[in-house]
Amino acid sequence: MNTVRQQGYDNPARENLVDWLRNAHAMEVQAEAMLKGQAGRLEHYPEVRARVEQHVTETQQQARDVEQCLKSLGEDTSTLKDTGGKAMALMQAMGGTVTSDEVIKGAIASYAFEHMEIASYTALIAAAQAAGETQVARACEAILQQEKAMAAWLAEHTPGVVQQYLQRERAGETSKR
Repeated sequence: MNTVRQQGYDNPARENLVDWLRNAHAMEVQAEAMLKGQAGRLEHYPEVRARVEQHVTETQQQARDVEQCLKSLGEDTSTLKDTGGKAMALMQAMGGTVTSDEVIKGAIASYAFEHMEIASYTALIAAAQAAGETQVARACEAILQQEKAMAAWLAEHTPGVVQQYLQRERAGETSKR
């Protein structure tokens, strides 16, 4: 039984919305930690680094927006879920530092993560609409547009990053970062 149901709510749409908003907040906490770690290691890819740093700022605002959605429903974030998200980001960051092609694996992981976020916010919009929470739906729609923009940027720029990585490899330069 989910935490919201344990609190005695009888509106399944609202119960799920609250639970999924908590998941989204944890997802944004994870994304922030993952992106910060990635940005700090992109010394040979300044364009990627700049876009990742921009998305860090967006992600921080997204976490605040999701937290505000929860507060508007009289709820709060989940410390347990947020801590789990941070732990997963740390493990991802540590795993990436031992690979020679970290920038490529990071681009792939980021692209996949953006699509997970797109799916999550799409579901949240539908849940908010079902619960009659139009403000929450609007906030999630704004976040969804940012996630789609980041995914599109990654799709457009990843081939160039791969080419740059391979050129650095051929030239015998440090290509990892």
